[in-house]
Parts: sequence; C-alpha cells; structure tokens
Amino acid sequence: MGISEYISVWDALTDDERRILLAASKEKIFQKGEILHNGSADCTGLIIVQSGQLRAFTVSAEGREITLYRLLERDICLFSASCIMNSIQFELTVTAEKDTRAFVIAPEAYKRVMRTSAALANYTNEIMAGRFSDVMWLIDQVIWKSFDKRLAEFLLNEANMDGTHILRITHETIGNHLGNPREVVTRMLRHFQDEGYVKLSRGTVEIIDPQALAELCR
Repeated sequence: MGISEYISVWDALTDDERRILLAASKEKIFQKGEILHNGSADCTGLIIVQSGQLRAFTVSAEGREITLYRLLERDICLFSASCIMNSIQFELTVTAEKDTRAFVIAPEAYKRVMRTSAALANYTNEIMAGRFSDVMWLIDQVIWKSFDKRLAEFLLNEANMDGTHILRITHETIGNHLGNPREVVTRMLRHFQDEGYVKLSRGTVEIIDPQALAELCR
C-alpha cells in the first residue's frame, strides 16, 4: 500500500505532482521509544502512519512534558514538516509509543507540490486546522477541567486504545501525558484506589470500576 491510499486528494493531483511525491516518500520503521522529530529546527518531513502509535508532545522550560495528541493508523503528522508552513514555528517532539511503520515525505517536495496544487494546499490546511483544534481542546481541558476528571478520562482512553483494563504505565509517564508532576499523579491514583476505582501495583494501573471513572468525567 503506497501513499496514494492515505492522501485523500490524490486523484486531484496531476501525474507530475504524484511522481514528485512518490519519489520523495520513504517507508520507515521506528522502534518504540525512538524520536522521530525534535523541535521546530528539525524539519523531518510529513509523516503518514501505516501502523503503530506516535506521540506528539511539547516540553516546558522546566522540562515538564504534556501530550498534545496521538497519531494512530492513517493519521498524518504535519507539524513534523513545519518548514513547509510560513511563519509557523512549533516546538513539537514526536516519539514512537509503539513500533511504528510510516511513510515520510520530504518537506521540500511536498511544499513544491503545494505551490501548484490547490487541492493539496487545501488538504494541508484542513490537517493543520484539525491539529490546532486538538491543541485548543487540550488547553481548554487544562484550564477548566479538574485534574481528577482529566486523569479518569486519560485512564479510560488508554484502556480503550489498548483493549485492556490493565494498563502497563508508570505514574511518571501519566504525568508526562497530562503535564503534571509524578507526585500529583500518585496522590490522585491513590485516592482512586481508596475509592475502589483502580488497583495499583508497580508499573501497572488496573481499572476496577470503569463506570465510576466515567461518571467522574461528566
């Protein structure tokens, strides 16, 4: 399966534009924990996920991480090719949360086709708008939603993605996703355990009462 299966406006491109993108694309395999992109100065290219899972996050001046969004099968990471977007500098790091197979399209070639194809330019703007919506949703959650609700929602989302209520995840990793110190995560998880929502063990959070967590999210 090539990149034509992932770019919805492929049929609207000319033969020359398709050839440019095909010649500039490479299939790569990234190991779990590998850094694909690191900061606005690193113009990796457009990443199209075939299988696996990527995490896009930003880091504060104090070194605290917060997950902006995840990239799953068929998702496209545009900010890893931020050099194709004029006046946009986005300090974003992308890592592989699972072993991931992806296409990477060289940014120079993608930008070249964008200049000649209104369809690809509009498609790119739609992707960008969607990602900015994700970030704005996150900001709204951080500002207005209490941490217990955010944590409960995170645990349920993780269980849904992994297909299990036994989450192999550390308190530090949860904190990195949510932008909170490990100590804050630990205190709230212990509260959840006291309430009978979860069971904690080393490196594991087991969801005991998903209904109660869902009620808490409301």
